Amino acid sequence: MAEDAQEVPQLALEAVIGFNGHVFSGLRVHPDKEHLIYPLGCTVIIKSLRSGKQTFLHGHTNNISCISMSKSGHYIASGQVTFMGFKADVIIWDYWKKEIYARLVLHKTRVEDLSFSPNDKYLVSLGGQEDGSIVVWNIESKEAICGSPASAQSAGHCFTIEYTNLSDEIFVSAGNGTLRVWELDLPNRKIRPTECQTGQLKRIVKCLEIPNDDNYFYCGTTSGDILKVNLKTRLLNSCGPVKQKFSKGVNALKVLKTGDILVGSGDGMLSLCSGGNFKTIKSVQLEGGVTSVTLRGDGQQFYVGTEAAQIYNLGYTDFKPELIATNHNSAAKDVAFPFGTSELFATCSQNDIRVWHAESSKELLRITVPNITCNALGFMQDGRSIFSAWHDGKIRVFTPESGKLRLIIHNAHSMGVTAIAATNDCKRIVSGGGEGQVRVWEIFQNTYRLIEIMKEHKATVNCIKIKSNDKECVTASSDGACIIWDLVRFVRNQMVLSNTLFSAVCYHPEEFQIITSGTDRKIGYWEVYDGSAIRELEGSLSGAINGMHISEDGKYFVTGGDDKLLKLWHYSDGEVTHVGIGHSGSITNVRICHNSRYIVSTSADGAILRWRYPQTS
Repeated sequence: MAEDAQEVPQLALEAVIGFNGHVFSGLRVHPDKEHLIYPLGCTVIIKSLRSGKQTFLHGHTNNISCISMSKSGHYIASGQVTFMGFKADVIIWDYWKKEIYARLVLHKTRVEDLSFSPNDKYLVSLGGQEDGSIVVWNIESKEAICGSPASAQSAGHCFTIEYTNLSDEIFVSAGNGTLRVWELDLPNRKIRPTECQTGQLKRIVKCLEIPNDDNYFYCGTTSGDILKVNLKTRLLNSCGPVKQKFSKGVNALKVLKTGDILVGSGDGMLSLCSGGNFKTIKSVQLEGGVTSVTLRGDGQQFYVGTEAAQIYNLGYTDFKPELIATNHNSAAKDVAFPFGTSELFATCSQNDIRVWHAESSKELLRITVPNITCNALGFMQDGRSIFSAWHDGKIRVFTPESGKLRLIIHNAHSMGVTAIAATNDCKRIVSGGGEGQVRVWEIFQNTYRLIEIMKEHKATVNCIKIKSNDKECVTASSDGACIIWDLVRFVRNQMVLSNTLFSAVCYHPEEFQIITSGTDRKIGYWEVYDGSAIRELEGSLSGAINGMHISEDGKYFVTGGDDKLLKLWHYSDGEVTHVGIGHSGSITNVRICHNSRYIVSTSADGAILRWRYPQTS
């Protein structure tokens, strides 16, 4: 695909909505105090705090597992996960040039943590459980100096690593029952550990924080307490808080200039504690467990990232959280625009439907149904309701302004509702289920009636499109059939068969042809009248095509799938005119907005990308 992408012009990526909140200490403020740095899938995003403009660092082949920032701000380092038995890369990025400075390949399966030495001389990396080694790299020569197993045979796995602030030779590692201070002996190319004595205490350390003077360091544990250890004598100084431990463990620590400590815990509580006895001075509850706390400047302001993929901004004095970014924290399944406008769009995923403002990428409304996944959604043409298909077999209809539940159809399908569409007169909904049935419902103000059940498909119905006169619809299914139904007599008009699992189908705006796509990577053009094949295009070189949408004038259509590339096609030529490179997970769905200003695509890592629709002649 690399060759294809070179010749074809690229789509302009306007904005990305997404943040991986599960990466510990993944959210960082750059030392220039103007930019946030955070991971999303296999991309590192640099976001300007002033303008909100985003820059993307592409280079990893799989999800990013850790991020570190050098003290000078010149370098960013990021590590990734990979498959069992393969090598996981560490990439050092040049921040000013926004390009790869070095790719360091040594660790197996996963890079757990990274830390730069205070004068940008060395980078120390920690491998995951299958790897279990610590390696020190020379940044200038881009080579490994030495390595060593992270913890003794008798101790557990190591989780975190941190360089001291004054010496390029001393760093600390900690984990499950292991706490060590390491010294780098450069002439002999060795790193030598000293165990820190904690006496009777057995703890699993999740995070380390070393204040600027390097006298003591703090360890946050899964038991919800903090250890204070003397860095010179390597003895435990104190442990607290004694009574009120932090619920669900301490995930993030930051020491402020005043000596107080910011503590982020697994239950979403961010607390300010005194450095002496760890008593809480003030605290605030956030949504999702806190995974990152990062200071802007000296700590008058700080940013907090949580597992619910939210980013907050707080001030030291008022300690009030301001929500600056919200994102899906699991795969986004579908995207829909209201009829005739491109200002808003809605997306759905596990637990919720969210309505976004397109220009600003701000979340306007969230409709939550806990622990249930929304598979598909759409807006009624009159704009008065959002209809949605859920995997618990229910169809739910909400009001788009308030998100109130207007109507619920129980047991609409036995194996979950997998596809849904509404007629243009807003009186009927056509739904498809995991068992292969297609059902037509009449919708009244607060009630509904089942009009007809059409049983032909043998497997999951993946996509439904309705003709503009509401008299016909087409359904695509995993059984390798696309069926065109008569919505007046409720019988099959035509059937298209192919050796594939169909995932998407679209009517051409003139409605005499349909195009289909699926797991065989082919795009098929079919005659509606007699179901005959017109032509077939090779849609992608690797991976299924999951989403497809056609422009209003019918001249172009867009596809996206497991190859993570968004492609814009000329309908009659069958040629790719533009390619969008930027997704780091499989694309699950794509939509062109009504006046062809944007293309919005959603992906399996929860990201939503907005592309500028090219000015085609």
